[in-house]
Amino acid sequence: MGSGSARHASLAAPLGRALARIGVHLLTGGGTGVMESVSRAFSAVPDREGLVIGILPAGDARPDRADADPGTPPGYPNPWVELAIRTHLDARGDDGSGLRSRNHINILSSDVVIALPGSSGTASEVELAIRYRRPLILLGDTARAERLSVPVLSTESVDEAVEFVCRTLQMVSG
Repeated sequence: MGSGSARHASLAAPLGRALARIGVHLLTGGGTGVMESVSRAFSAVPDREGLVIGILPAGDARPDRADADPGTPPGYPNPWVELAIRTHLDARGDDGSGLRSRNHINILSSDVVIALPGSSGTASEVELAIRYRRPLILLGDTARAERLSVPVLSTESVDEAVEFVCRTLQMVSG
């Protein structure tokens, strides 16, 4: 989980490659920014086992554009999403915890949540991970951990985040 606008490539790209190498699937919101950066890096790993999955928000129909997908907003899915799951849920950003947000699906469908830097949408995903008691680690946004009501693991290290994933899934990292 992370920013829909900033790429944070110094964290997202190595994270995507590392996750692909351990044989897991990658689930994001399917958009731009961190979602695109991590998806691109993940998909570039040869002989990987996992898929790039995107849980997409609903968009507005744009009959004036022949190339528009009436089911999703511009930028969705990013080019590296291999399995796009389209939803009717249109709330994002400040309303990311609301009942019309796909963030509930993102969090409940994830075995482990890694939250990279982001704004209100990412904050809502962190809140939902805590609410739904999903294993959670903050990567590159350690200041956010200090503002939360419960203790949450945080790190600046991609390797530590991947080790957390492996421990949580009871895998041997390699």
